[in-house]
Amino acid sequence: MLAPKRLLTALALTLIGSATAQAADEVVVYSSRIDELIKPVFDAYTAKTGVKIKFITDKEAPLMQRIKAEGENATADLLLTVDAGNLWQAEQMGILQPFTSKTIDSNIPAQYRSSSHAWTGLSLRARTIAYSTERVKPGELTTYEALADKNWEGRLCLRTAKKVYNQSLTATMIEVHGAEKTEKILKGWVNNLSTDVFSDDVAVLEAINAGQCDVGIVNTYYYGRLHKQKPDLPVKLFWPNQADRGVHVNLSGIGLTKHAPHPEAAKALVEWMTTPEAQKIFADVNQEFPANPAVKPSEEVAAWGQFVADTLPVEVAGKRQAEAIRMMDRAGWN
Repeated sequence: MLAPKRLLTALALTLIGSATAQAADEVVVYSSRIDELIKPVFDAYTAKTGVKIKFITDKEAPLMQRIKAEGENATADLLLTVDAGNLWQAEQMGILQPFTSKTIDSNIPAQYRSSSHAWTGLSLRARTIAYSTERVKPGELTTYEALADKNWEGRLCLRTAKKVYNQSLTATMIEVHGAEKTEKILKGWVNNLSTDVFSDDVAVLEAINAGQCDVGIVNTYYYGRLHKQKPDLPVKLFWPNQADRGVHVNLSGIGLTKHAPHPEAAKALVEWMTTPEAQKIFADVNQEFPANPAVKPSEEVAAWGQFVADTLPVEVAGKRQAEAIRMMDRAGWN
């Protein structure tokens, strides 16, 4: 009777091992980026390795809450989202686990990675000034801060303060200037608004085009998408703060979930996503800048011109996020 039991045990172990091996052939990603922006990257990885990538898309807050609720019964191996503020928030929620990788460290500059190794940037976007080429001369523009000056009164458009992109910009300004000066700048911006704040960056660009305002602050890839649709758009990008701290740069990034079912396969995917092969695909599809400095941006993105970027670690955006939100509210930026 012992032999059949041993046989059954061996068979069970074989089946378990087989199931584990099959499971490792799939990585599950929860992504706040829409399908069309990430599928080409994942398809390339599957073609290269045979590992299938299953991704579920939603807004970042529901995805992070879902990961937290799943706990040890996790479905997701990775969280892919935009803005260091969101990634920092995920880290604070305890839903990411740190891991060190020489590959990632050599491919992605330290300022675009979590200091605790909980996440890494994959692509970069500048949040910069857009202006009307019909009503503004580039020589009139200098810095983000200068948009609070009287000469821009009634000429500025902004996106809502509820969006993390503006919260992160404000957070970095607090880090550089301190609270008192930054709040004064924000109040100047609000005073200079030509109209109510907009729900998204494309609306800001369209408002500049329509003559509702002359300048605004937007993420570069929104400009890229709109310019692709309207090549004759009389709106251009301006790189501010080139004589001091540089242009505010943020990112899209990825982190390993705390209870990832397939951690090793997930780590391998993240490492590959920082390589030149993946970075080229990711940046081109998204009209963003590669986070890996060895990779050149697309011709279209490169045509916007070179600029000096802020060297602050992007995780500052998360660390000062709560302070930034309170300040924006006090300044009347809604």
